Amino acid sequence: MRDSGTSTQIQAGPGQVLAEGSLGHMPAYGTAHVSMLLLLVVSAAVLILWARRSDGNRVERILRITGWALLANSVFWTVWGFMPWAWNLDESLPLHYSDALRFLLPVAMITRAPWAVVVSWFWGLTLNLQSVLTPDVNYFVWIPLEFVQYWIAHLSGVLGPVVLMWGLRFHPTWRGYGLAYAVTAGWAAIAFTANALTGANYGYLNRAPDGASILDLLGPWPQYLLLEASLIAVVWALMTLPWVLLDRRAGAPALGRGGLVRRPGRSQASSSTSASRSGPSEAVITRR
Repeated sequence: MRDSGTSTQIQAGPGQVLAEGSLGHMPAYGTAHVSMLLLLVVSAAVLILWARRSDGNRVERILRITGWALLANSVFWTVWGFMPWAWNLDESLPLHYSDALRFLLPVAMITRAPWAVVVSWFWGLTLNLQSVLTPDVNYFVWIPLEFVQYWIAHLSGVLGPVVLMWGLRFHPTWRGYGLAYAVTAGWAAIAFTANALTGANYGYLNRAPDGASILDLLGPWPQYLLLEASLIAVVWALMTLPWVLLDRRAGAPALGRGGLVRRPGRSQASSSTSASRSGPSEAVITRR
């Protein structure tokens, strides 16, 4: 399964292009895609209500178990990509942002580390969301497995941050925004270096995806990289501002030494107790 086709392609029918050697293609806004979008919307609403109304300890425990399950699945899928029947230099290295999010989100769910929470939030609801709204999926080895793995990665990449932010009320601060943007730029540097060495297109930093995407609206390469970086900065700022204003009004405490997230509706004492369970990264409550 690939988010976009390989560089060599064949015409498979009217309006449909498949990567050479592929087993098939999932068209955007076909039955399968629309079904997954409906599943996403319903699941998000149900999970937010569940996280807010259920016993807090039970929610924490289930999210940690889910995080471990997602982490194990991510390791499996990464190893699968290195197997002889699935290896493709253009896609098997875990260097797409969605590949990194496969590992980052479980860390956030297991540890509640503020840095992982904020990066998962911004990546999951913007960069990862593009693969949900405008997928360009070709199947190469085993269709059922590749379909399931694609949607496990991308749906969890949205649902996990939604539960953490709206369900458990971990809200980003301006420091969290800055950290997430810096991490994104750093990952882009890693992916761009790998692309230069291999001729691949990880992160779509060297060309736009073969299928339709928002990058088509931003002009040719490298212009779209500059516009994308600016657009991300603006959109993420708009995603942060409402939380900052609400949390300042509520006097919500910032978690961790870096003050990367706030969590309203909790006393300083209860926040400290929860932080001690979540790990050393949340052990200090600040008012930044």
